[in-house]
Amino acid sequence: MAERNGVPAVSIMTSAFVDAAELMARVQGVPLHPFAVIEHPIASADARGIDKRAQVAVDAAVEILTQ
Repeated sequence: MAERNGVPAVSIMTSAFVDAAELMARVQGVPLHPFAVIEHPIASADARGIDKRAQVAVDAAVEILTQ
């Protein structure tokens, strides 16, 4: 993980992958690792849907990185 090397980072995934992300965080030894979650799916989202998801991701990333 980048954070172990002193590099601030934020993981972003869709809601369909939250369980997998939480499992991976536990396996990596950081069970409380925060990540940004956006609405699933993105492949079929229109421009408005992508914009909405992007704003959610940015807001979450700022919150995570400034805690």
